[in-house]
Amino acid sequence: MTDQELEILLSDLESDRVERKSSLSDDAKDKICQAVCAFANDLPHHQHPGVLFIGVNDNGSCAHLPITDQLLLTLADIRSNGNILPFPVITVQKKWLNGCELAVITVQPSYAPPVRYKGKVWIRVGPRRAVATIEEERRLTEKRRAKDLPFELWPNSLATQADLDLDIFRRVYLPSALHPDIIEQNQRTHEQQLASMRFVTPDGLPTNLGILVVGQEPHRFVYGAYVQFLRLDGTELTDPIKDQKEITGSLPELLHQLDELLTVHISVASNITTQPTEMRQPDYPIVALQQLVRNAILHRTYEGTHAPVRLTWFNDRIEIHNPGGPFGQVNPQNFGQPGLTDYRNLHLAEAMKNLGYVQRFGVGIYLARHELAKNGNPAPEFAIGDTYLMVTIRRRP
Repeated sequence: MTDQELEILLSDLESDRVERKSSLSDDAKDKICQAVCAFANDLPHHQHPGVLFIGVNDNGSCAHLPITDQLLLTLADIRSNGNILPFPVITVQKKWLNGCELAVITVQPSYAPPVRYKGKVWIRVGPRRAVATIEEERRLTEKRRAKDLPFELWPNSLATQADLDLDIFRRVYLPSALHPDIIEQNQRTHEQQLASMRFVTPDGLPTNLGILVVGQEPHRFVYGAYVQFLRLDGTELTDPIKDQKEITGSLPELLHQLDELLTVHISVASNITTQPTEMRQPDYPIVALQQLVRNAILHRTYEGTHAPVRLTWFNDRIEIHNPGGPFGQVNPQNFGQPGLTDYRNLHLAEAMKNLGYVQRFGVGIYLARHELAKNGNPAPEFAIGDTYLMVTIRRRP
């Protein structure tokens, strides 16, 4: 938006596309996040950005708030800290408007509402900002812009709702995704609940996301939606096989099985030193392996390939093959930089965050490197191609 357009919005005290905040206190920050969520949902269907002006009073006068780099970084962190899902599209800028120094947050309408902040759907109509009612949330679900939807939200014509595991959806996913108050007040049908989570279309057809997250047999409908595990007794692919599995199931089941498998195959060595203490150290740190395997599941491409994620465990190393190269702003040159990330599977990222398998976005590789170094393993090695990514983790000497 141009400065002239921003100044017009700043001066319009009646516009429902504008919010003003004089400070960045904890309470104000919470309200800013609610407003970002509400603008992203765009219930009135303006199809134009909503704008938050930080450093201005409700009457439009300057609040004289110092707009520091730290303040701008704090505001920018709203996009990717995982509290607003799916990620809002926002820009954060420092501006001089109508004689005031301001931070300006511009929020684009979401292509896949409803957007939630800490499990609640916030909306704005006129001067009101509130949690959406069942009817308002249904309207948000119905106005998704299908022509631009990513692969995750495409309807899967091969599946029906009978192919979704409603028990896992209700018992595991809903409590992790929604605020307890919302669940307590919930009067929605299971189809409305599924549609709200983007697991079915407004017409009731399962989406690829629904198949991946709560599908009973995801690999039947999204080919390649499994992990191929191979444990070899040696250092070459031609060496004898010790164990092999194809791991599939709904996302919670898949990730749980992987955690158990990694734990079983890690060896822990005992070392009795001159001190009367037994030192126990694994050949691989479990946290590092978890982060790298989960990254492969999250960032792989599910479209246009039947290849699974492959986890090959040799005597001296582990190789994780991911069908899908760098995406968006990530490229071979900046790959792995802390905080730099982009999402081919934006809504799958939301699901993994809701389930607790992602604590903070953009730090998985950093955390893996840290845990490997702490355990005495060499740094992970990445081979990056246009359509694949492989990471090699060497055994601790």
